[in-house]
Amino acid sequence: MTTLSTETRQTALVVGASRGIGLGFVQHLLSDDRFGTVYGTYRRPEAARELLALAERFPQLRCLPMEVTAEETMAGAIAAIQARTPQLHRAVYCVGVLHDGDFQPEKSLRQISSENLVRSFQTNAVGAVLLAKHLLPLLKHDQPSVFAAISARVGSIGDNRLGGWYGYRASKAALNMLIKTAALEYARRSPNTTLALLHPGTTDTRLSEPFQRGVPPEKLFPVERTVAQLMAVMDGLGPADSGNFFSWDGTRLPW
Repeated sequence: MTTLSTETRQTALVVGASRGIGLGFVQHLLSDDRFGTVYGTYRRPEAARELLALAERFPQLRCLPMEVTAEETMAGAIAAIQARTPQLHRAVYCVGVLHDGDFQPEKSLRQISSENLVRSFQTNAVGAVLLAKHLLPLLKHDQPSVFAAISARVGSIGDNRLGGWYGYRASKAALNMLIKTAALEYARRSPNTTLALLHPGTTDTRLSEPFQRGVPPEKLFPVERTVAQLMAVMDGLGPADSGNFFSWDGTRLPW
């Protein structure tokens, strides 16, 4: 493999890098010779021990605190990146909430509450479009760049045949619309940037763990496979693909 010089290596950001797919992206990027600097964000240090341990081993990894539901922390983290580098080449939003203690996906209308719906939307959708807002100056340059958000097939309105999971489905559908809309603005203001929505497939993480029963083994992906597949999808995208919704195998999904 040809080793790239520091000047030609790319810079990447993973938001929600403390575990699961986000941590997998960090590990993958650190092993990818194209990337010279990787930024990873975490919410709480006590829940990000593996990420912070990686930073001790890999000086090219820089970890930043960020709470995606508090825009001021996002602005602060992006400002810290801007102080070190003039541009990013890849950014991936990996933050998502499906369940957390008493917070569970709704199976029927009687389980819906405004509080839980707001939590789903803030984490799964609003944080991603705020990130697109703050990253524009770093992604706007003369080289190709990619901003991807981890969505979910259950966020497809056209593909919804089972119902349930009201907040998660609706917040992922909102994520899709927000990033689609942002892609149209980016096309005018940062034409070398591709925005994409990615369905990872059912991945063996804490988010999917309570719902893995009945999933065929060949359709339950280890994190490493999911990340490799999604990286391959991103590598194959260009500005003409911006604003679209892709599955882990590169096929386009219905809205």
